[in-house]
Amino acid sequence: MTVPDVVRPKIDRAQRAGIVTGAVGVLALVGFGFRSWEQFFHSYLFAYVFAMSFAMGSLAILQLHHMTGGRWGLPIRRILEAGSRTIPVMTVLFIPVLLGIKKIYPWAANPEMLGNEPVTHFRRMWLQPGFFIVRAVIYFAIWNLLAFLLNKWSAEQDRTGDVRLKERMSSLSAPGTVLWALSWSWAMLDWVMSLEPTWFSSIYGMIFMVIASLAAISFSAIMLRMLNDYQPLRESYEPSHLNDIGNLMLTFTILWTYMSFAQFLIIWSGNLKQEITWYKVRAYTSWGYIGAALLILHFFIPFFILLQRRVKRRVERLSVIAAWMLVITLVDVFWIIVPGFENRKSGLHVSPQDIVAVVGLFGVWLAAYMIQLKKMPLLPRHDPRFEGVLEHSHGD
Repeated sequence: MTVPDVVRPKIDRAQRAGIVTGAVGVLALVGFGFRSWEQFFHSYLFAYVFAMSFAMGSLAILQLHHMTGGRWGLPIRRILEAGSRTIPVMTVLFIPVLLGIKKIYPWAANPEMLGNEPVTHFRRMWLQPGFFIVRAVIYFAIWNLLAFLLNKWSAEQDRTGDVRLKERMSSLSAPGTVLWALSWSWAMLDWVMSLEPTWFSSIYGMIFMVIASLAAISFSAIMLRMLNDYQPLRESYEPSHLNDIGNLMLTFTILWTYMSFAQFLIIWSGNLKQEITWYKVRAYTSWGYIGAALLILHFFIPFFILLQRRVKRRVERLSVIAAWMLVITLVDVFWIIVPGFENRKSGLHVSPQDIVAVVGLFGVWLAAYMIQLKKMPLLPRHDPRFEGVLEHSHGD
């Protein structure tokens, strides 16, 4: 059974919008590519990581819900499941990154830049195109398998009412979260941190874990607002459950600040030449304006807004701050990734290809997401954790 007719028109409109913007953006990006394929691949990587964050964050929050069993997860569970089912699409969309590996990563085009000293031996072994591709295959295999099993068992639970499936999903989610954390953080070391291969940070991968989780929970709040007219879904949550979702947004906002500051503090206190290069570009050029803006717009403003219960207990208000978090997350990903390209290190520069790449890839992801959202009812059936609530949805 799929979504009911009352909400399908909204999803169809969002799907059509995703298809149109995705097609226009991708075509424009390819058109610009004939002027500079190097810039094409640079912009593509930035936009890809941003779009992929929604799929990966959905998988992470979905597993968190299965482990905790919180009532806050009921209204957004199918929203998260649909997000996790876009991972196969994102797997295919990773192919251009592999095709442009020598135009994106300096170590792929010039391995000698890594040096021949014994201390760089592991780095030279790790940063090889062949090994890079093998690791990417392993990452995607893990993510697709986790998403497939969780969605398969969820659909079986709808169909059969087997209560044992709840325990099965919970049992998988515990080790699955560990696998997710390791694979996603390592993927970000491979795909993003290696843009500057002589620089390293032990916190870098964790920052992207928080970015993905914040993007997914914020997107879920927006989708909850969009689907709020669907009466059984609307009856499935109370202000206290919205408050929990808002608290998750607040938690990830604080975690983002903590991780970002911890990385800066460790590097600043060490003051080692090979470690400070990353911040020299992002703080001592015009990129520093974005860094300062992120401190205010990514932490201080959302932090004090999300402390207010009256904001978190109304879906209309919560969705507004969620939309803001998505915009500022896009800026954050841009600030982290784009200055790593050699032709952007001198100062802040936004290429038209950056814009059309985000429009195109996010449009494609959104269209794929809406297609997946229509495949299952908006509320899970027969989950013993929500029996009292799910009685309202039997007629959907």
